[in-house]
Amino acid sequence: MAKRILLTGATDGIGLATAKTLVSLGHHVMLHGRSNEKLERVKQALSAMSADATVESYVADLSDMSDVESFAKAVAHTHERLDVLINNAGVFVAANPVTSDGIDLRFAVNTIAPYLLTQRLLPLLGKSGRVINLSSAAQAPVEMDAFRGDRRLADGEAYAQSKLALTMWSRSLATTLGEHGPAIIAVNPGSFLGSKMVKEAYGAAGKDLNIGAEILTRAALDDDFASASGKYFDNDSGQFASPHPDAIDPIKTTNIVKAIEAFFAKL
Repeated sequence: MAKRILLTGATDGIGLATAKTLVSLGHHVMLHGRSNEKLERVKQALSAMSADATVESYVADLSDMSDVESFAKAVAHTHERLDVLINNAGVFVAANPVTSDGIDLRFAVNTIAPYLLTQRLLPLLGKSGRVINLSSAAQAPVEMDAFRGDRRLADGEAYAQSKLALTMWSRSLATTLGEHGPAIIAVNPGSFLGSKMVKEAYGAAGKDLNIGAEILTRAALDDDFASASGKYFDNDSGQFASPHPDAIDPIKTTNIVKAIEAFFAKL
């Protein structure tokens, strides 16, 4: 049966490769992108791939939380049910690394926006849904003053900390919801895959994007991920693995979640 799948960052890189796979399998794919023009081109190209699939699109700037709120409301207005949310969109290098809210763009897009979008769409996902959060092998302990926007970080530091923070709240929310919410799984899709982000960050072509698309498709659809809520899948080793130690530290994880919630309280 066709699944309703919302995929952020679907206009290039791993997101686009995953969208192509999901459309080819006949699923109802909801694409997200930041550029309306680029998103429309991708939507038309994917719609032509399969007569069985349904493709729709949503424009939102994930660095702007009011835009994320509007994005979630638009999805909820159109759909009563969502089977899978794939929080794929991410940023590494940024010309202007500070958002209008005064926080690092990497924390905004890679950590906070997925949290907000997930929270708003929980009613649509229900108990049988899945949330797949795109983590990374690059993870580093979160410096809370930088997370709050009080100190600036280098690109690599901000990216690695944002991905650990994402992994931390994934496990925390899965534990909080238990059997009453969707499965929430953090996935490292593979190191140095050939996305635009990797090329900008490292100046390297990278490995086949389909390595990442394959594991995200499995995480969204396969039975072995249905009962994996709170777990971390490392595609470099091809298995569920122990997360970074901070992701299982209750005090550090609580601090991250409280900081995210405090940020929303100021909006």
